Amino acid sequence: MKASTQLKRWSVGLTLSCMTSLSTATETQQAPSRGFTVEDMVSMDRIMHPVLSPNGSDLVYSVRTTDLAKNKGRFDLWSNHLRDANPTPRKLSNVASNNEGNNSGVAWNSTGDAIYFISTRSGSGQVWRMNFADGTTTQVTNLPLDVESFKVSPDEKRIAMSIEVFRDCGDLICTKNRLDAKSKNLASGRIHDKLFIRHWDTWADGRRNVLFSAELNAQHLASDQATNLSGSLEADVHSKPDGDEEDYSFTPDGKTLIFSARVAGKNESWSTNFDLYEVAAVGGTAPRNLTADNKAWDAKPSISPDGQSLAYLAMKRPGFEADRFQIMLMNIKTGQKRTLAESWDRSATGLRWAKDGKTLYTTAFDLGQLKLFRVNVANGKVEALSDQGSVAGFDVQNEMMVIAKADLGSSAQLFYRPTNAQSNSKWEHVAPTSAALAEVKFGKYQQFSFKGAKGETVYGYAMKPWNAKEGEQYPVAFIVHGGPQSSFANNWSYRWNPQVYAGAGYAVVFIDFHGSIGYGQKFTDSISQDWGGKPLQDLRLGWAAATQQFSWLNKDKACALGASYGGYMMNWIAGNWNDGFKCIVNHAGVFDTRSMYYATEELWFNEWENGGTYFDVPAKHEKFNPVLHVKKWKTPMLVTQGEMDFRIPSTQSFGAFTALQRQGIDSQLLTFPDENHHILKPANSLLWHHTVLDWMAKYLK
Repeated sequence: MKASTQLKRWSVGLTLSCMTSLSTATETQQAPSRGFTVEDMVSMDRIMHPVLSPNGSDLVYSVRTTDLAKNKGRFDLWSNHLRDANPTPRKLSNVASNNEGNNSGVAWNSTGDAIYFISTRSGSGQVWRMNFADGTTTQVTNLPLDVESFKVSPDEKRIAMSIEVFRDCGDLICTKNRLDAKSKNLASGRIHDKLFIRHWDTWADGRRNVLFSAELNAQHLASDQATNLSGSLEADVHSKPDGDEEDYSFTPDGKTLIFSARVAGKNESWSTNFDLYEVAAVGGTAPRNLTADNKAWDAKPSISPDGQSLAYLAMKRPGFEADRFQIMLMNIKTGQKRTLAESWDRSATGLRWAKDGKTLYTTAFDLGQLKLFRVNVANGKVEALSDQGSVAGFDVQNEMMVIAKADLGSSAQLFYRPTNAQSNSKWEHVAPTSAALAEVKFGKYQQFSFKGAKGETVYGYAMKPWNAKEGEQYPVAFIVHGGPQSSFANNWSYRWNPQVYAGAGYAVVFIDFHGSIGYGQKFTDSISQDWGGKPLQDLRLGWAAATQQFSWLNKDKACALGASYGGYMMNWIAGNWNDGFKCIVNHAGVFDTRSMYYATEELWFNEWENGGTYFDVPAKHEKFNPVLHVKKWKTPMLVTQGEMDFRIPSTQSFGAFTALQRQGIDSQLLTFPDENHHILKPANSLLWHHTVLDWMAKYLK
């Protein structure tokens, strides 16, 4: 589910520490006069995916803008020249075209005078090349199918592409013809002979993301020039639903590709065994498994500048998607492997090599922050390069590094500094923060800690309303994160943003309970087979600690909210802490662990979290089953759900609503036929948030 979440006064032995966090937003001369609204959040620009030129001088990044009238977002490319005294943003997309197509997935060429990117300006997702100096664009691919992701070889002679095709088709045209024929077929039935029958929000129809390669010496690359590199492997490259171009990588000489894939056959829905494969970039050879000895997850291949070493991420425990991702190094010639920074008890994410091959850069959650780290390849020494906030994206090229960093008081902003800077050196802001929200005052927030379950230290955050006044108390939104192996963290969200509640006049509290990430793997592991145990203790103890520490929290007027595992916890709280809150908001929460096991798609998750299959260990699945406590429910509950959610099927929410209605408990059900596990469309997001705020106001104001 990773993809991916009280009121007992605790006054004995309480240890509480606070740390004030400052927003990165630029100060303006205009005095803020209002709180942050849902409309602000949905309509604001979103900066993401920073990519540096090979010499580190120029930065290209994506900006998503939202058109509320059209109920959709669009992506454009922008750039900054970092050597300027005051870097000024320059729009790159559509310089030579006014087409409304989206533009994303940037990759620089090796000389730094051009970028490649995916654009839909021709009517489908194709690769284009742009001359960086004047914005002149040339279409590189003209394929009958969308290019899902791509990478260009360092010598710019070949391009690797992930394209979704039917595996029994010999070429791309075959898939296109079959899709065209299917659209004309009046019969709508599907036949399946293995799991997945559906995944995330899509029904299986036999198509896979296949890795293709082609020469780059001609414009308008045609379908018959693309060579299948995945061979006969029944796997997605890149993986679904969350993979991207980081799932594969060229060697520096451009002759070889290394990619990550899960080849599990009929075991796919309960397997986390991804392996790394090596294949000739020109095709003609079968992929060779480089990590067959590890039956757990191997991911994110990144090859050193000299081509001698392969860095990648690896888990140790098969079937566990939230195991610690450790950094591995493999000698490409000999195949010898070693773990880098083995004693560093954090789970790494993406990897970037320094130009000299002596340092690796990665990000990892750390005590409520998502930080950038550098790791010495020789001795494994790890050094944090950022402090407060969350690094949502980063890149390192030549002697420059850039990050997209957000926190609870600011959306992602771009910062840069030289790679040789000291760890505590200042990060320079790339461009002035937009003045669009100059009149908005954000809620101030603090991180705090307390003694939670087993007497162990647990962290949380408390946020004031935007207009908080000294000596006054405020009703509270008590938000529980999903995952459950996740973290609310010092981050900015466009789905569960505490500032929306602070802007509506509420205080906000959220706890990183046992099972959260960034506090060591043992802490993360502690939630498995204990969903309703230690996490509930932490939430109750954290709520008591927060109300004792922060006098502005009104402990008698609070609403609990959560999604996914947080939604499960809402159902669990309803039956096991039924005097703690005036109201509950439950989005896509597990209601019945038995039916959940037999209806969800990623079985490995339920089997790990409950110690096995339901039919082998039913008692473990039932131990913390909310459906067994329905008779104790009494708190008014709003239930919301996307009907395209196959991770937690909509029947879970329907079941919770039935239990509420049949017992005469005040309740509402809000469903979205066109949404998955997340509510993403602008109009739907507005409706969801306002429905939630109206529900809270009914009981708290």
